Amino acid sequence: MRALFPLVFCLFALAAPLPAQGSTHTPPAGRAERRAILESARRAVQARVGRQPVRFRVDHLRVRSGWAFLLARPQRPDGRALDYRGTPYREALEAGAFDDEATVLLRRERGAWRVADFDLGATDVVWEDWPERHGAPREIFPGWGAEPP
Repeated sequence: MRALFPLVFCLFALAAPLPAQGSTHTPPAGRAERRAILESARRAVQARVGRQPVRFRVDHLRVRSGWAFLLARPQRPDGRALDYRGTPYREALEAGAFDDEATVLLRRERGAWRVADFDLGATDVVWEDWPERHGAPREIFPGWGAEPP
């Protein structure tokens, strides 16, 4: 019986469910997947705001089948608002037509997260057609499936 224990243990270990590639989830803070997604999104935002250091306050982050959707408020590392003077967003901000939120759709390609679509400051739902346009799973967008905790 003792000789069978390692074999039985291995069979149970192999039968244990692995995280499904197609499961929808929110990567926890501090995890490599979350850091990689946020870093890719950060580069896109920094390119638009004059390379200011950017940190995100995440409002929504969902991942499924190699796709990620992020809604986040970009801010300075100390928590203060970004300075949009000298950026393409200055006039919209002054006119009250700027919502300080980044909307980012990312796709995992060749082991790295890449921005598939992106908007900063939209006052409307710019991502409404992104599932169809990009072939991204609806479950990662707000209002579809379970919302993250």
